[in-house]
Amino acid sequence: MYELVKDLGSWLTSGTQWSGSDGIAHRLAEHLQYSLLATLIAAVIALPVGLLIGHTGRGAFLAINLSSFGRALPTVGLVVLVFLASGLSMTPVYVALVALAVPSIVTNTYAGMSAVDPEVKDAARGQGMRGHQVLVQVEIPLAMPLIMTGLRLALIQVVATATIAAYVSFGGLGRYVFDGLAQRDLVQVLGGAVLVALVAVALDLVLATLQRVLFSNRPA
Repeated sequence: MYELVKDLGSWLTSGTQWSGSDGIAHRLAEHLQYSLLATLIAAVIALPVGLLIGHTGRGAFLAINLSSFGRALPTVGLVVLVFLASGLSMTPVYVALVALAVPSIVTNTYAGMSAVDPEVKDAARGQGMRGHQVLVQVEIPLAMPLIMTGLRLALIQVVATATIAAYVSFGGLGRYVFDGLAQRDLVQVLGGAVLVALVAVALDLVLATLQRVLFSNRPA
């Protein structure tokens, strides 16, 4: 075990391991690109859905059940299915990652909107605000902490799962995991897994800190 940890430390800190097209820096950039783009696409899809059902109260049952269905989808199976339909491209990876991220964003956005006190909304309408003004000026600001939580959870899930890009011969940190398994190189496999975990933890800490700074002084 000591030798394995020592070899892993050497692998992670080697200068040559960080340079070149197969280096950690390049693979990390690819992994972040896949993760951030997939989360952005998921947000564009899921935020309007969550805001709509939270604001109107309609379609909640269908949306939440569809979100639960999205969580239950086997990610690798979805990648293979889309891969067979679209061919060799990043499309299957993005489809799977977006499908994984949408449920967290929809459910947390809906929960945040539902948690807004009805009396606050009635007071806003009593001051002459129309429906879209209540949504933009009252409901969304009050729901924002839970909306941010949904985005945060979605991004961390996507980062942890973006290793599947290597499953269809693309890059990212998953390249070390799949290549290491093919070569029976345990150090490389562990190195890839550790890097993915570190990226997920680092992003979670950054987003949690940002969320705390933005909303810590908000009145209850």
